[in-house]
Amino acid sequence: MKRSRLIPELTDPPRRRRTLSDEERALWETVAKQTRPLPRKPRATEVAREAEMSAATNAGHAEPPSSKMLRVAKVAAPPSPPPLSPLGRRERSQLSRGRKEIEARLDLHGMTQKRAHRVLQDFLRRAHAEGLTFVLVITGKGKTAGAESGRGVLRRQVPRWLALPEFRTMVVGFEEAHIGHGGEGALYVRIRRMRI
Repeated sequence: MKRSRLIPELTDPPRRRRTLSDEERALWETVAKQTRPLPRKPRATEVAREAEMSAATNAGHAEPPSSKMLRVAKVAAPPSPPPLSPLGRRERSQLSRGRKEIEARLDLHGMTQKRAHRVLQDFLRRAHAEGLTFVLVITGKGKTAGAESGRGVLRRQVPRWLALPEFRTMVVGFEEAHIGHGGEGALYVRIRRMRI
């Protein structure tokens, strides 16, 4: 086994410490005075200790919860739902030709936004719970000449709703339906599988 030799020309020369000038030192002191330390993150042991204290409090001790416990509760946020992904070209083609089955349909024609939102959410919950894969949501085309008029509101709103976190837990993605299923007045929606 050969030893590797250092070539003197390729090694870095030893560095000398440079001293700061008076101007640099004054600048550093003004910057250092303006800084504040970052807030300290609670350690896992502290979180566990706080949880034990809250369990003891709930068990019968009448100690008020500390502000530190409240801060810990605010830090822990629920995980964000997965992002939406568009349907594949092959899936869309199979749906439009009837090779993949549309397992349920929902028609939102004539509903108010509030009612349509609630009905859509209930429909998707049931489809998710039943293990369905593809559903069709019919929004209606609305008025095509004036896109921002009062008509066609659901056609614009339903895609926005499907992108909300409350819906993304149930929906993988969606696409405009084929003309035979309603075209731009309907959406193919792929339902997310339930985790066991």
